[in-house]
Amino acid sequence: MTSLDSLSPKSVWRFFDAICKIPRPSKHEEEIIAFLMDFAASHNLSAKRDEAGNVLITKSATPGFEARRPLVLQSHLDMVCEKNSDTIHNFFTDPIRPIIAGDWVTAQGTTLGADCGIGIATQLAVLESDDLRHGTIECLFTVDEETGLTGAKALQPGFFSSKALINLDSEDEGELFIGCAGGIDTVATLSYQLQKEPEGYFPLRIAVSGFQGGHSGDDIDKNRGNAIKVLNRFLAHLTQNYSFLLQHFEGGNLRNAIAREAFAIVLIPKSKKESVTIDFNLFRSQIEIEMLLNEPFMQLNLESTESAGFVLDQVTQTNLIRSLYACPHGVLAMSTRMPGLVETSTNLASVKFIPGNKIEITTSQRSDLGSAILDASAMVHSVFHMIGAETTSGEGYPGWTPNPSSELLELTKKAYISLFNQTPIVRSIHAGLECGLFLEKLPELDMISFGPTMRGVHSPDEKINIETVDKFWKLLVKVLENY
Repeated sequence: MTSLDSLSPKSVWRFFDAICKIPRPSKHEEEIIAFLMDFAASHNLSAKRDEAGNVLITKSATPGFEARRPLVLQSHLDMVCEKNSDTIHNFFTDPIRPIIAGDWVTAQGTTLGADCGIGIATQLAVLESDDLRHGTIECLFTVDEETGLTGAKALQPGFFSSKALINLDSEDEGELFIGCAGGIDTVATLSYQLQKEPEGYFPLRIAVSGFQGGHSGDDIDKNRGNAIKVLNRFLAHLTQNYSFLLQHFEGGNLRNAIAREAFAIVLIPKSKKESVTIDFNLFRSQIEIEMLLNEPFMQLNLESTESAGFVLDQVTQTNLIRSLYACPHGVLAMSTRMPGLVETSTNLASVKFIPGNKIEITTSQRSDLGSAILDASAMVHSVFHMIGAETTSGEGYPGWTPNPSSELLELTKKAYISLFNQTPIVRSIHAGLECGLFLEKLPELDMISFGPTMRGVHSPDEKINIETVDKFWKLLVKVLENY
């Protein structure tokens, strides 16, 4: 099915369907901002935007609830733009195509944008409704969450007046989040020289694809394969056993997504083609055994290709392969404060050839502890410093320290129990949320985060569970009524 009309709550899904038609890549949210401002005007709601592009729409209290304290609902406007390599889609112009697949809504070959489109849709449904009971509601929509949280960073105190905030950017129904990891990006840039391709070599394209990928925070502990790591592992084998030449290496895409695909073009002596093919088939069978349960759809392919007539210099080739092998990826430490939670991790996100004969390697580090973020970043810096690469780190973003005594948390727990006769799980999340930045600016802010169940976020496998959207809506309505 392709229509969302049959789903409940109808208003939420109607707005989500409308949002899917509006392009909203990170740093390019102009169309969705215009949509929000038009929506506010057509519904006679107060609206404003700041210089960064953040939007605030305010709805007055319903009669009899004027004395209630105001509450702010918050989501981000941008989405991660990932697609399968065989999918033709322009995220700047083309609509997302949602489809119903059993109990889930997903998209055709691209990310769905339920992160955080379902939050936006829920806010709009609240703003539009005339049968909900609530105090004053401020709906905050921030920009550029996915590639730097710049909207939250630019937010000025006083933009909203509420002292309590519900973040609508979580992905596990039945769980209430009261903390999150902070993070930082670490980027290495390696210069190379081009050399003419020698005689007697045969070009091959080695490709790794079909990995699950996923969110580099929330999915980092699920033991999913990193396509860059797997591809580089075979290149390291070639280094040890053959005199081969590297022409190109490309893998991964976004800093906050686990690399799903990677490919390299190599040149091998013509006399070694059969031997390399045998080694590759053996390597593929070994990886399939290693990742049988975690990556059932992965593909490793070796095929003939056209040569561009040049290769990387040998020093750069060796340094690139060795540094990628040494670069850490995955969980670095589990939390001793909150059992089962990842404390510190690092993600080898992408390898790209960029203009100026440079190779850019992007990584990201996360932790509940500020000192551990810096330590993990320093670890990555050290790896690439040893090969003479230039390394830089962004300014990063702070974590959100949990407040188990939160009044809003207690109210939401009681609402959940009354609705579903079940106690929700209260925990922190290893992903980054904007809440840490809000708390840094407004230390008195009382916050929680909750949402429906989503899986495969930040990948073309992204999907949202239909039943949990209804539960998410009912919980939010109950909290608005009781706050």
